[in-house]
Amino acid sequence: MADRLEKRVSHGETSEIMKAEEDIAHEEDVFAHGQTDFSEERLALEKKLKRKIDARMGILIIIYILNYIDRNNASAAKSRGFVKDLKLDDTQYSTCLSILYVGYILMQVPSNAIVQLTGRPSIYLPICMTIWGLISILTGVTHNFIGALLTRFFLGFVEAAFFPGALFLLSKWYKKDELGVRYTMLYCGSLISGAFGPLMAAGILGNMEGKLGVRAWRWLFYIEGALTIAFALISVFVLPATTDFPHNTRGLTQAERDLAVLRIQEDSNGVKDTADGGEDAHSMLEGVKMALADPQVWLIAFSMASIVLGLSFNAFFPQISKTLGYSNTVTLLLCAPPFVFATIVSFANARHSDATGERYWHIVGPLCFGAIGFIISMATTKTAARYVAMFLMAGSYAGFVVCLTWITTSFPKPAMKRATAIAFVNAFGQLGNIAGSYIYRAPWAPKYLPTFAISLAAYAVGIAGWTVHLFIQKRKNARIIAAENAGEESGYAKGFRFPL
Repeated sequence: MADRLEKRVSHGETSEIMKAEEDIAHEEDVFAHGQTDFSEERLALEKKLKRKIDARMGILIIIYILNYIDRNNASAAKSRGFVKDLKLDDTQYSTCLSILYVGYILMQVPSNAIVQLTGRPSIYLPICMTIWGLISILTGVTHNFIGALLTRFFLGFVEAAFFPGALFLLSKWYKKDELGVRYTMLYCGSLISGAFGPLMAAGILGNMEGKLGVRAWRWLFYIEGALTIAFALISVFVLPATTDFPHNTRGLTQAERDLAVLRIQEDSNGVKDTADGGEDAHSMLEGVKMALADPQVWLIAFSMASIVLGLSFNAFFPQISKTLGYSNTVTLLLCAPPFVFATIVSFANARHSDATGERYWHIVGPLCFGAIGFIISMATTKTAARYVAMFLMAGSYAGFVVCLTWITTSFPKPAMKRATAIAFVNAFGQLGNIAGSYIYRAPWAPKYLPTFAISLAAYAVGIAGWTVHLFIQKRKNARIIAAENAGEESGYAKGFRFPL
């Protein structure tokens, strides 16, 4: 730190920046002595830093909206000739949906390792966006089952880069008690796409039929894919100054970068990892081994897969809405309000979870309401009751978002293990989407009794898994407290506790 200050003095930089760095040097000394009474200057600088990071991370929400729209547009296209023109039967259509998640699973862990090793998500993400936008466009030119199958597989393969990479990126910038709201804001991208996607699809499918001799469902893939590519090109100029890691981002002053690194040190175990310029270096292979050798990672992975199976209604929401008995356009429009509701509930639930530091009940509560939605749907097909059930089902995403927060804070160190664990859990969870692609069978409509029974059971298994995770976390905290009381090393910074 002293060397940096001398260098800055020699270059005639402002006293304000020098003072900020002196504040950080003071706080590094405070942290080294296990104190927590930060100065007013430090708090002011930290508040300014978080505002700047929040504003710049907002671009990830837009990317996620496009990510999900490109992923789920096949469901909307089905209502306007996608299945008929490609001569797909019920099983082939389900396979086209599920194969996306096979590619998604295969690329999750390698992709997150690339993000960690390169430290340049600002370059990596726009490249991936351009490729998946192009593949989405190519889906519109397919003419048979094989063509659709291949484009969907590679779409999932490339889209896999974004979500786990974004989760890991946020975990490098925000402390445990800040992540819930940020993850929710990110995941709101998928929820907003659940509302905005059907509205866009309704407009395209309702007005583009036969234009230039092309079917409307093909225009859907062309337009939405082109939109993704256009935004990827914009991102090339926006992302470099916003979304790399704290130590190498180009949109902050050196004082702000130092503080960003220090905040995460304080929040975990006080040891820098390689991505932050520290000495805790682990290779990709070591990170994979550590993650896969941890039974807790597998427990969370199975729990997430069960919950994702229950949430597979997302890809079939237009089909569920169709059971209300309205026209194709109205059916798509009715998909929007439940996801607007889900967005609001998810944000409120995550904000309260961060404020209280509690995770478990903020997961279980929304899932229970979603389970009630499944039960109502099993009991009746009356319009009012079924539509209320759709709101409850969509609202259960509020619990899923808190799951994502709990995952990243359950593995604070080392960074490569955390990156691998996040990617592996998210990848394994997609097995739920693969299975879910086959449970909304046409012969089971309109009640979908077996479908909702499977979804209900999946939620129950997921809740059971998170309950076991809660007790494991409590035992870890008890061991840390016992070590501290005995004056022994716990392996973590003084006062560190795993969130419950």
